[in-house]
Amino acid sequence: EVLLRMHSVGICGSDVHYWQHGRIGDFVVKDPMVLGHEASGTVVKVGSGVTHLKPGDRVAIEPGVPREMDEFCKTGRYNLSPTIFFCATPPDDGNLCRYYKHNASYCYKLPDNVTFEEGALIEPLSVGIHACKRAGVTLGSKVFVSGSGPIGLVNVIVAKMMGAAAVVVTDLSASRLQKAKEVGADFTIQVKNETPQEVASKVQSVLGCMPEITVECTGVQACIQAGIYATRSGGTLVLVGLGPEMVTVPIVNAAVREVDIRGIFRYCNTWPVAIALLASKRINVKPLVTHRFPLEKALEAFETTKRGEGVKVMLKCDPTDQSP
Repeated sequence: EVLLRMHSVGICGSDVHYWQHGRIGDFVVKDPMVLGHEASGTVVKVGSGVTHLKPGDRVAIEPGVPREMDEFCKTGRYNLSPTIFFCATPPDDGNLCRYYKHNASYCYKLPDNVTFEEGALIEPLSVGIHACKRAGVTLGSKVFVSGSGPIGLVNVIVAKMMGAAAVVVTDLSASRLQKAKEVGADFTIQVKNETPQEVASKVQSVLGCMPEITVECTGVQACIQAGIYATRSGGTLVLVGLGPEMVTVPIVNAAVREVDIRGIFRYCNTWPVAIALLASKRINVKPLVTHRFPLEKALEAFETTKRGEGVKVMLKCDPTDQSP
């Protein structure tokens, strides 16, 4: 294990949800819990067996650590391990604090040209990497990203990086769609009160064809329906956003057109990839951070996120650090 002095921690929609509702699905907050799972910091102390890190190293933290070497770990899909530890998923404490202890194998050294904030953004970025891999994005793909919140945006960034020829994004909010344009979306569609079929036909008309791949980042029933209708026959729909447990969808439409529907759960094996991309400047995640607060103003930061202002709200946990 290593002890870290925390630096930057991003606020996620799930953090806000636990704070407001005390549960997400089967994960129920029963005792006081530290929030935060998008994080970076500096190594202060290392355990006796740790060789790849030393005090002073700047690291990004992968929040999901398997507790046992089960079949999922053996096949490289450790995110599916049922006993996994995960920061800020009850009952496991997160890392929105000054000092934090974590498994050293899940702390990744940041190169000098990657900032602490970029290190903290690897967590949401990882969702995009995992989703686009599961979707099979490749050279020339036409991609429909439903939802332009932080997760929609990282999917746009990663899809373009992986060779997508055209990415179209839908959202209710004009300002969020503007952000999607900034990070590389080719087309945006502001949805008002169209039916799912109407949304699907708008997607087709701006792309000039039906997309092979749809990445659904809202979890809203109507959006999942639109995702099925929009996806080209033989294509893939990846469900990233989580909404109600039961959803009514046109499953026969998907079945007879051989549209594959895939789920994702967090990510695995993405930190080294993300660090390589950030270090080589192949991707830019800096525009995602729109608000910054010191740890003392955490409540204000959470309220900003809850109101849906900006994109990513970042907390700075280290009062001694004066870097920008």
